[in-house]
Amino acid sequence: MIVRRLCVFCGSSPGARSVYADAARALSAVLAQREIELVYGGGNVGLMGILADAMLAGGGKVIGVIPEALRGLEVAHEGLPDLRVVGSMHERKALMADLSDGFIALPGGIGTLDELIEITTWSQLGIHGKPIGLLNVARYFDPLLGLLDHAVTERFMRPEHRRILLVREEPNPLLDAMTALRAVPPEAKWIDRDQR
Repeated sequence: MIVRRLCVFCGSSPGARSVYADAARALSAVLAQREIELVYGGGNVGLMGILADAMLAGGGKVIGVIPEALRGLEVAHEGLPDLRVVGSMHERKALMADLSDGFIALPGGIGTLDELIEITTWSQLGIHGKPIGLLNVARYFDPLLGLLDHAVTERFMRPEHRRILLVREEPNPLLDAMTALRAVPPEAKWIDRDQR
């Protein structure tokens, strides 16, 4: 699958450990090297700001999408050459999805998890067929993955829907897995045998 633009969901906090910021910078370097444009939530704080600043410093292209209400709170990255201001969080997520060929989640809080779960639900429902990856920095997402495995065991989630999420601990292997997927209809079964 050809990925020219990648949407990255990540925290508006830098997290408790420097490993998270390091991972955001490492991902930005890989994106810039592969000439993949970044689409993200348009903030200048936390991992969002670190990711965008590193992309810009490395010569990468960045598109930020932010609701007017958050821009008014002075968290918008006004240094972006392409900052798109929308009316609501719903519009933000829809535009980010429309602009992107795939999605990656870095560590983050409830907002990041909301974005990740919603875009995965859209895939499950056949709304899109774009690859979705988790960059499992310092195994941050292990509890979430355990919950999803439990949902499969308890028959609240089908195994093929669990496999929608491609999970790796480093950017290059994750992007390799995402780009290795064929361009298939959204309803097709997604198979990834090398989880975690």
